[in-house]
Amino acid sequence: MPKRLLIPAAAAGLPAVAVAVYLGALTVRIHRQAGIDEARPADVIVVLGAAAYRGRPSPVFRARLDHAYELYRKGLAPRLLTTGGSGGDPDFTESETGRDYLIGRGVPSEAIILEPRGDSTVYSTTAAAEILRRMGLRSAIVVSDGYHIYRSKTLLEARGIAAYGSPRPVPAEVRDDWRYWRLCFRQAVGLLLWRVGIRR
Repeated sequence: MPKRLLIPAAAAGLPAVAVAVYLGALTVRIHRQAGIDEARPADVIVVLGAAAYRGRPSPVFRARLDHAYELYRKGLAPRLLTTGGSGGDPDFTESETGRDYLIGRGVPSEAIILEPRGDSTVYSTTAAAEILRRMGLRSAIVVSDGYHIYRSKTLLEARGIAAYGSPRPVPAEVRDDWRYWRLCFRQAVGLLLWRVGIRR
């Protein structure tokens, strides 16, 4: 009797093992993407939002915006698109904060597109892709933190946008830190959930 029970128990463990192997491989892929800059001529530069404080970008968000600005200044795209909703702020959205910061650096307001409602990566990339589709724009340089690039690219590509990742610069030792690997793993989990139909 105990021997007969071992087979179902082992079989029940197989899906968990398969998921663990999948997440491990995906985490490695995400980490590799984090160190690659694919910037090339495109229709638009999409800047993924991050925390903002009453109209001021956080250091992380500012670093993303500065990197996007440099790509714009080099002429790699004629437009920028900033994403992100209010995050609980009654007066400012992340996308508006990003726009205002870029204008302060000399980018014409007419060159900036807003996606002002996104409260998650899935929402922001889905909405951004729809905006780009309506405008006839088909390619984008995606600017975010490195660990966020692979997932953001995948979501945009699923909506028909040719996406090229360009992470904000961080030292190599930061990417090798275990905390950075943990962030990559969280992105892998988020991507897996999206693939099974959980859209957050």
